[in-house]
Amino acid sequence: MNVAFVSITAISLVLMAIKSPESAFPTMIEGVRGAIELSFKLCAIYAVWLSVLKMVEATALDKKLSKLLRPVVCKIFKNESDEAYDKICVNLAANMFGMGGVATPAGIKAMSAMSDGSDRATGNMIMLLVINATSIQLIPATVIALRASANSQSPSDVILPTLISSGIATLCGTILCKVFSLKKSKN
Repeated sequence: MNVAFVSITAISLVLMAIKSPESAFPTMIEGVRGAIELSFKLCAIYAVWLSVLKMVEATALDKKLSKLLRPVVCKIFKNESDEAYDKICVNLAANMFGMGGVATPAGIKAMSAMSDGSDRATGNMIMLLVINATSIQLIPATVIALRASANSQSPSDVILPTLISSGIATLCGTILCKVFSLKKSKN
């Protein structure tokens, strides 16, 4: 795959330099400028949501949220420690509110708390990975912020389609994870 990518890039650069060298470099510079601007916007969004998460932790709102999500989490993730349940709840709540980058540290801590010390992922760890990958999003805050920064007329129009698609994806992922877990336990 690396060879294919490098080959395509090299051929494209050569053709671009031969065909119209006067427009090649301004186009590349414009692309780099756009990438840097997007990086700064994403860093700002990440900083805001990380601050919100710290305030949530400082006000013990994460504990209250954990109590709210705990019955569902206990049914999905069986036989875990209280620490693991708390971290899973914070991770899932952050993902539900579209704070994907902020949810990552809590997800890593949850994975560490669920680890049995071996090099293999447990069934609960796989389930958390699937739920994180599909992630039901009640409010896709990062997407809304990116759409607003791109001067979208109505950046929040993505809420309902995101909720529907992420809900279906999470349901399908969870069902498949359970099916494969049951199949593995039979073998």
